[in-house]
Order: sequence, then C-alpha cells, then structure tokens
Amino acid sequence: MNSAPSTFVSRFLQSRIVWPLAGLALLLLFNFVFDRSFFELSTRDGNLYGPMVSVIRLSVKVMLLATGMTLVIATGGVDLSVGSVMAVVGALVAFLAEKYHVGFPGLLAVALGASLVVGVFNGALVSYVGIQPIVATLIVMVLGRGVALNITGGMPVPIEDTGVLYLGRGFIAGVPVQIPLLLTVFAIAALACRKTAIGLFVEAVGDNETASRLSGVNARGIKLLVYLFSASCAALAALVSIGDVGRVEPDRLGQMLELDAITAVVVGGTVLTGGRFTLLGSIIGALLIQTLTTTLTRQGMPSDVSPVPKALVILIVCLLQSQKLRSQLVRLFTSSKTHAS
Repeated sequence: MNSAPSTFVSRFLQSRIVWPLAGLALLLLFNFVFDRSFFELSTRDGNLYGPMVSVIRLSVKVMLLATGMTLVIATGGVDLSVGSVMAVVGALVAFLAEKYHVGFPGLLAVALGASLVVGVFNGALVSYVGIQPIVATLIVMVLGRGVALNITGGMPVPIEDTGVLYLGRGFIAGVPVQIPLLLTVFAIAALACRKTAIGLFVEAVGDNETASRLSGVNARGIKLLVYLFSASCAALAALVSIGDVGRVEPDRLGQMLELDAITAVVVGGTVLTGGRFTLLGSIIGALLIQTLTTTLTRQGMPSDVSPVPKALVILIVCLLQSQKLRSQLVRLFTSSKTHAS
C-alpha cells in the first residue's frame, strides 16, 4: 500500500535539484518572516524595482559563468580562467571604445572574438596537448589578468558606449535586460544539450573519456566546444558587469567569480568528477548564493563575519548532494514507513 508514496519520496530525495531549491525556499521563508520588505516591488517609468529584482540582476554574472562552467565540469574539467577572460574582454572593450570610438556591434564582436581565442587556447591545451584542465586554465587565469592590466595601463577606464551601458543597466518589457539575456543563453545551452546528441556526448566524455572515444565520440572536439562556450559566457558576463558599473577596473573585474561559478555548479548538483549534469541546478545554485549574500547584508551582518554562515549553508547543501548521504536518507525514510505500517 505504501510502495507508491515511498517510491515517489525516494525519487524526490534522490533528485539533485531538490536540495538547492529547498535551501532557496528556506531563505525566502526566513525573509518572509523577518524581512517582509525583501518581497516589495515597485515600478518606475514602467520598470520593475525591488530587492528580489536586484538579487536576480546581481546573480546574472555568476549564472552566465555557471552555465558554461557546468558543461566544462561535466566533461571532467574545470575552467579557472573565466574571471580573467572577463578582465581581458573588459579591457579590450574599454580601450577600443575610448580610443577608436568603436560602436556596440563592433565591441560585441571583439568581445566574443577575444573569448573564442581564449576558449580555443584552453581547449587545445586540455584536449590536444594533454595538460590537466586546472593547470591549463590556471595559466590563462594568470596570463589574462596581466594582459588586461597592460591594455589599460592598470588604470580604471570609464565606459560611455550606450549599448554596453544598456546591457548592464537597461530594461526590456519592464525587467532588467540581463534577465532575457540569461534566459536566451540558458535556452540555447539547454536545447543543445537535451534536444541534440551534444549533452549525451558531454556526459559520455565525463563518465569515461576512453570508452566514449572508442565508441566513436570525438572527445577532443567536445572538450574544445565546452571551453569555447565557457569563454563566450564569460565575455557576456563581462559586458553585463562593465555596463552595470560604468567602468573597467582590470585588477578587479571578474576577480574570484570563477570560484563563485564553481560553487554554484556544485551546489546545483553537478559533481566535479564529471558525467551527469544539470544546467537548471547551476542557475538555482547561483541564485541561492546571491540570495544568501543579500539576506546577510540586509540583516546587518558585518562583511568580515558573513562568509562563515555562507560557507555553512553551502556546506550543508553540498553534503545533501552526496550520493551516500542521500541514499542513507532514502533508507531511513523507507525503513520508518515500513515500521509504521
């Protein structure tokens, strides 16, 4: 009699997306009880404003990075260079806009072109040279930051291009333009991974690269593709970031965001060893991290103390993502239901 509910709960507890969703729901419940103003929405000139809108807007950069990072990690790799890619893209955009007055279409083309060059470099080092992903992308992480500093002379450069500023501050249909941009990138990635064979190939390479190659999968090409996509996501994140701030600071742009992206991916349920992945989980993970950060700030927690509860929440969610712990929870539930019956 209880087999159907038990099976449902077992699948529910085994789902990787449940735990970041549960953490996000608890945070929202906390704010509903202790900070009702967190949910306030207002309109100005037909555009939506409010704390929750700001949370989503601020998390878009990490969401974009996490979307690309998810596919990289699913192949068994990691991309530590995305923060530096943001810095290089920002420096190039600022330099060309300030010195040569290049318009937005040209700046967008340069940003994506530069990111593709970096993506090819990363992918080639990993796929064809055989360097460990953490080492290959660490090289670009250090090199890219130096290149960005040299382009700008190490000084902040203001951004005046209206297209870039619109990408960071503009609205479309009443919502921040970053949200439709994120949804577009996410939809492209999700459709490519779930409606074509790309997702299956990514998982196959991450599960067992040798077996996938012997089965006819172009493992090197798949790895090159995911590093290209990750770098492209970093370029878009850079445009959003500099458009929002209104200037490029090469020593700070994208700094440590690669770690936030990796954390979002892990919290979202994608394992670092590669294989099965969830793009939606990574988006929820990034939203969870930003919601937690905003909640702690609004509660008046000092910035030097806030990393502690933030780390604890992330640790708890990551533990709940453990296959062993989730299996124990399922056994505990099913055994309790058996005794009760």
